[in-house]
Amino acid sequence: MRLILIRHGQTPSNVEHFLDTAVPGPGLTELGLAQAAALPDALAGEPIDGVFASNLVRTQLTADPLAAALGLPVQARDGLREISAGSLEMRNDRDAIVSYLKTVFRWVEGDLDTRMPGGPDGRETFARFDAVIAELQASGLSMPVIFSHGAMIRVWCTARAENVEPDFIVENALSNTGMAVMESVPGEDGAPESWRLLSWMGEAVGGRTLRDYGEDGPAGEDVVL
Repeated sequence: MRLILIRHGQTPSNVEHFLDTAVPGPGLTELGLAQAAALPDALAGEPIDGVFASNLVRTQLTADPLAAALGLPVQARDGLREISAGSLEMRNDRDAIVSYLKTVFRWVEGDLDTRMPGGPDGRETFARFDAVIAELQASGLSMPVIFSHGAMIRVWCTARAENVEPDFIVENALSNTGMAVMESVPGEDGAPESWRLLSWMGEAVGGRTLRDYGEDGPAGEDVVL
């Protein structure tokens, strides 16, 4: 299975740099709507056979134009939601953002017992996202698109791709409507299946006029070690 993961379009909370991870969350800004509208052309010709989004408003609004162009429904899955900010929720001060980003970096290094302050640990977070991926694989889909969130996509791709190291998350941010492509790799001699990262496009889809660097929220920032 080849999996396309796309971060949602810009939200008002992104512009103000809030750690805004709770359900249902905000909608999209005018720029965010324009970013979403650029996706059908950007993915034209791809054999997409499913469109999935988290249970937050912003991912579903971002998915709508592509789903409409493909004639497919947007299927919501709770497991695709953003990494909870716990007690850091709706803070935008530097201390809170650094704490959030350092926690997710510890997860990709393998320290899954570390908890987000007042929130989940790495095991819980990966388990609910992995469960959705397993569902899509079991359903026989060959190229589904997942609309998720900046931190969640960065963490999951870095942790699961066999061809990148933990510091990939440090060196590769993901702006709104940035995109990653992952491909499952069958295991040899009975080994479990693995994943490879095929491509990473950290900037917004659709060209320079749709970029929002600096206004794409904490999940679009470099991880501070």
